[in-house]
Amino acid sequence: MYTLSIHSKFIAQHFLTVPNAGAENERHSHLYKAELMVEGEDLNEYGYVVDIDDLRAQFDGLIAEFRDKTLNELDAFEDINPSLEHFCRILCERMDEALYAPNLTAISIKLWEDDIAWVVYDLERA
Repeated sequence: MYTLSIHSKFIAQHFLTVPNAGAENERHSHLYKAELMVEGEDLNEYGYVVDIDDLRAQFDGLIAEFRDKTLNELDAFEDINPSLEHFCRILCERMDEALYAPNLTAISIKLWEDDIAWVVYDLERA
């Protein structure tokens, strides 16, 4: 099994919509770090899991949709608390939709919102 990983850092804002979250209920920024991991058992015709330049372009395009935005104001977060967990899942599902690579068996996103807290969302591909 091969795993290829790239990462990106970006700033976005949010405010939690759950009761009694203290300062987290107020709009604030995070310096997020998102790591994209793709897995495949087979290499493509060029000997790649996926072309890194293509992967980077797709990932950069996805991150640009959230960079310097307030997550609560985006359609993807309509009616949900913009938690780290929801954000990670949204990024992973959107990346899966955008990325054409039939040899991939899984996509994962690991998302940090600070130096100590992170979450991973794994998506198996059929």
